[in-house]
Order: sequence, then structure tokens, then C-alpha cells
Amino acid sequence: MKILFLRLRVMWRRFRHGERHLQTDSRQYATQVDALMRRANPFYSWQERANWIIDIVQWLRHVPTVSMLDDDARLRVKQQRLAFLLEWLDTNRDVRRVVQATLQKTLREAAGPELFCATGLPNEPAFFSELTEHAIKLVLPKPPFEADLSSLFTALFPTSEDADWLLALDTQSVAKIWKLIADDGIAHSYQQQIDEALIYLAAMILADGISKAFRQKLDPKMPLQATPFMVLRRELETYLYVTPRDEAALRSVRMLIAVCQAQTDRIYAHLDEHGVSVSLVYRVERMRAQLTRMALLTDLRSAIYGTEGQIAESNSSASPEPGAGQIQALLGDLIAAHHQRSSARGLIRRSFSLLARKMVERNADHGEHYIARDNKEYRAMLKAAGRGGVITAFTVLGKSLLSSVGAARFFEGIFASLNYAASFMLISAVGGVLATKQPAVTAPVLASKMGQLDTVEGLRALLNEIALLLRSQAAAVFGNLMGVIPVMLLISGLILLTTGAPMMTAEHASASLHSLSVIGPTPLFAAFTGILLWLSSLVSGFADNWFALRRLREALTHQRRLVFVLGAMRAERWASCLDRNVAQIAGNVSLGLLLGMTPVLAQFFGLPLDVRHVTLATGTLTAAASSLGWQVLAAPQFWLAIAGIVSVGMLNVGVSFACALTLALRARNVPARIRRLVFRAVLRRFSASPRSFLFLERAVVSVPESSSLQADAADTVSGEAPERAEPVLPPEPSPAPQRRPGRRHG
Repeated sequence: MKILFLRLRVMWRRFRHGERHLQTDSRQYATQVDALMRRANPFYSWQERANWIIDIVQWLRHVPTVSMLDDDARLRVKQQRLAFLLEWLDTNRDVRRVVQATLQKTLREAAGPELFCATGLPNEPAFFSELTEHAIKLVLPKPPFEADLSSLFTALFPTSEDADWLLALDTQSVAKIWKLIADDGIAHSYQQQIDEALIYLAAMILADGISKAFRQKLDPKMPLQATPFMVLRRELETYLYVTPRDEAALRSVRMLIAVCQAQTDRIYAHLDEHGVSVSLVYRVERMRAQLTRMALLTDLRSAIYGTEGQIAESNSSASPEPGAGQIQALLGDLIAAHHQRSSARGLIRRSFSLLARKMVERNADHGEHYIARDNKEYRAMLKAAGRGGVITAFTVLGKSLLSSVGAARFFEGIFASLNYAASFMLISAVGGVLATKQPAVTAPVLASKMGQLDTVEGLRALLNEIALLLRSQAAAVFGNLMGVIPVMLLISGLILLTTGAPMMTAEHASASLHSLSVIGPTPLFAAFTGILLWLSSLVSGFADNWFALRRLREALTHQRRLVFVLGAMRAERWASCLDRNVAQIAGNVSLGLLLGMTPVLAQFFGLPLDVRHVTLATGTLTAAASSLGWQVLAAPQFWLAIAGIVSVGMLNVGVSFACALTLALRARNVPARIRRLVFRAVLRRFSASPRSFLFLERAVVSVPESSSLQADAADTVSGEAPERAEPVLPPEPSPAPQRRPGRRHG
């Protein structure tokens, strides 16, 4: 309301005064400029002069916070202020001489090439060092300037929009500013600093380029002196100190910069194929930024020295100094690069993007095995899930026995984690399936299909894939429940026959029913468990990537002591087996630890968090109901617990699937337009036939769907919802994924 009132006030003042506010602004400008300019004193300390320059730029950048101006109008206001300032200085010649002396002395005393080789570039040698430096800068105040032009430059332009303002300056204004702040001595000094910055950047690139971590990722292998990074250093020194105006030397430097950038692309390709290292990705990103900065500085230097034969044309009348346009472009790039690199969130996103994509791809490779594509695979999924449910019943029994021991809470969590991990490992060993683990690894499969969606046929295949995927999740849940309920009843009956007492006491059973009620925190705990299931899939993908990055398969195959004990062939088989199953082992162990220890750690911090897994919760409900007897079926608490189980299953699957799909879509950069298209098409098909997403289709009826899918594609352009529902289509069976030579996990 306050902002609306202030905007209405601005509009009323403009309507009332008309053009008179321009004259008022001019009078205000004159007063403010006079006060600012008369503060100039070349005998002040460098810190005081730097603060005075910052005040001048802040006055130029100032635009009222509440105004009706758009971005273009704000830009024009800044340009008008700059024009007024320059005109005022031309009118007041005495003040101009003092201002000019102060500015030139400040720039003359700022030494070092850091403005050109450090501003907007990563400075730390490793990722976590850079992240720590970002965190320190956010918390601690900045030290005072000490003749550091790079720090002064970043303080002058605190927002990324300043780059647009700087690039929008006309040639005449740039010429006046240059004449005000610089002379021949300053120009020559900064030309030398550009040369020093090029040498510094070349040395940094060379140090990374000839390191072992880089050379191992490049083929073919070559001597150090023959690497393009070494050659770039030699050619750059020749260009700078031997033939500074030679066009052939300039072309050689530019070509070598392009070759080095191509080498970084090859390193990315190697990482994408064999495993991703966050530290190496950070170093490659730093090298690419340094190469880009070298290209800009080389263009600026060539323009200054006139090696491209265009200086007389471009600067004869417009600019007093050669390369003024390149200087303006370089300063704009410095501002944009500084604000892009100063964000800790951006640093994490750039460094982890390739790792996230690789983890998503590896999860997609595993997820292909959890999708039932025909009736035979659907029945196989039910059987595998049934085996998982049988083992889960014994997991519930072990959990009940551990809780009856009365151990300390920490050790109870440790034993529960071991119980879960051993159970999940056994399920994997016998070929079983645990419900709700698949969504986190099958969502990346869906994201990979969405990334290739550009035709009607692609949309049809994607809808079939979604139906198959959700049907597979339903089969896993149904199979788990069909396995855990009868086995849990059998275990409860055996305990009752052998001991004469039910598996749970009446108080314990009633408390278990109450904890599973849909009226209470059960849905929240189920959603939290979905997040834990997704985190375990991340651990699985990370372990698979780490195993490939460290080349542990080759290391174990040729480990001398292991070969001596097992033999060469057996050691190779063991290494191959571990290579195939390391992701499952890591995922199962991490899921066991998360389910067992998370409630303990949450309780330690005073958080009332617990976990609810649909299969484990169903086993607990079955044990509690069998302990209370048949009369429990008439109790409302039992049916509230049944509803709680349904909500647990939906939230386990939905939350883990949503988290994995979000990560996969971000890692693959799937456009929002495609996501909206798929979402509408899925809703239309689900509303027409929800049964096809849960159960097998008995009758296969071929119905053409090209027209409806084309209508979906048209909806993404027009934004209008279709008037008719999409016909029900059975999923088209697609061939099972075949193992390709050289590809891990099928």
C-alpha cells in the first residue's frame, strides 16, 4: 500500500508540474555536482580519493527506488546525469583541473594487473577453497583499499545492470571521460599491465594444462613441450616482446587459445564418460574463463597497437584513443563476470552441474531394469516384489525384537540401520524389489525421454513410458503388500503358538495403530521418508561415479596381492561383479542408515521426526492387528491406519519421484514448455483411464492418437485447453534395453 501511494504521488506531481520538474532536476543536479566536485583534492590519501570516486559514480547511478520508470528510462536518466556532469566541468574550468589531477593521480598510483587478470575470475586453487572464500566475504567486512584498482572497480559497479549502462555510453561521452581521467603516461602504464595480465593468465593456464590430472584426460599422449598450453606460452611471449605488431603472431596466439579451449572440451567429454570430479570441473571452468579473458585482452591489445588495420577507420573521428570500443566492451565484461562469479550459489551450480548430470545418467541406466514393458515383465515385477515383501516381514520382526531389548537410543538406531541394510542387501541378492526405491532411479529415465521430445511420435512414446513407469511402481507396491501381509500373519501365528503370547502387547499394538493413523504426523513422516529414498539414490549414483572415476575395476583386477590370493581370472570376476553392483550396495547401505539413524539424530536435536515406509508400515500394521485379534477390524483406529498406509505409499512414491525428476530435468536443461506439454497430456490420459496407470491392459485396442497429440502440441503454442478428452491408448510395448559394448550397467 505504501509503494502504491508513493507511485500515485509521483504521477500526480508529474501531472501537476508538467515540464517544470526538468528544470527543478537541473537545479538540484547543479547543487549536488558542485558539492561533489569541490571535494576533489589530489593531496588526499588514496583511500579518501577512492571513496570520493565511489560517491561520484553512486550519484551517476542513482535512480529513485519508487518511480514509474522502466529499464530504458532509468538508463536515460543515468546518461543525462553523466552528460550534465561533463558539461558542468567544461563550464567550471578551475574545478575541472583539480578534478582531473585527482583522478589521474589515483589511477597512476594503482599498480598491478589484477583488474585485467583477477576481476571476475576464480582465484582459489580448488573448489572448496573458493566456496570458503565466498562465505568469508559474505560474513566479514571488506578491508580498506590499498591502491588496488580491481577492488575499486568492483565497488564502483555493485550491480550487474551497470554493464548495460557502461556499454550504452555514446562515443562522445567515452572520449570526454577518457580525456578527463587519463593521459599518455597512464595509457602506456595500463598497456603494460595488459601485457602483464596476459603473461599471468598464460602461466596459470600452463600450470593446470600440464598437470597430471589434465594430461591423463587427454589423448593422444604427447611430450610436455608439444602440448598446446606450452606452445601458447611461447607464442604469447614472442608476440608481446619480439613482434608486438605482427599479424601472423597475433593469429597464432588466437589459434592456440582456440586449441586450448578445444582441449577443455575433450576433458569434459572424458569426465562425462568415465566419471566426474568436482575439483577437476572447477579447474576446467577456471581455465575456460581465463582463456576467454585472454581472448578479450588480445583483441584489446591488437586494437591499441593497430595490428588489424582498422584503427584509422574506427577511431579517426570518434575516439581520441585507439581501442576505445574494445576497452568499453572489456569493462562491461569485467562487471558481468564479477557479478556472475561472486555468487556462491552460481559457483556450486557450475561446479556440480556435470556431476549431477552424470549421477542422473547412471541412475537412468539402473532405472531401465525397474520398468515393466509387457505382461511378462509385469508379472516378473510382481514376483520380485513379493520376494521383497517376504524378506521385509522378517525385517519388521527384527525391528520388533530390537525395540523390546531396551537398549540406548543411539545403539537402537545403529542396530536398526544394520537390520535395514542387511534386509535390503538380501532383497537385492535374491532378485527381489523393495517398493518406493524405484521412483528415484526411474525418474531420470523419464527425464531423458523428455529431453528428446520434439515430435508427435516422441510425445506418444513418452506417454507410453510414463504409463509403464507408474504401472511398474504400482506392481512393486502391490507385490510387496502381497508378500509382507501373509508372511507377517504367519510369523505372528507361529509366535502365538510357540510362546502362548501375541507378538506385541496390547499397549504396544494400540500405540502402533495410533502412530500409523492418517490423522496425525504420518503423512509428514511419509513425505520425509520420500526425501530419504531420493537421497539414497544420490548416494548410489555418487558411489557409481566415484568407482568409475578412481578406475577401481582396473585397480582391483591388477592388484598384485589380490591376484596372488585369488588368481587373475577370479580377481577380474570379483572386480567386474563389484563394478556392476557397487551402486546397489551403496544405495542399500545408505538407505538403511538413513531410515535407522535419522530419527535418532532428529531426537538428539529435539525434532519429532520419524520415518514411514509403506512396506515396513504395512508389516507393522499387520503385526499389531494380529496381536489385537479379530475385534480390531471393528475399531475406527484400524481403518484410520489403513488410510494412513495408503497415504504413506502415495507420498513415498510421489515425493521421491518428484525430487528425482526435478533434479533430472535441471541436469538435462529440459525447457519449461515441454514440461507443461507433458503434464497436460498425462492429466488428460489419466482422467480418461486411471486404471491403465495401475494395472495391466487386458484388451488391446488400436486407436489413432496423432490428432489428440497434435492438439497437445498446439496447446503449448496457443495456451488453450482442449475441449475433448484424449482417447484411451494401451502402451505400446518397446524392446528391452540391450547392453551395448563399452557401456556400464546396460
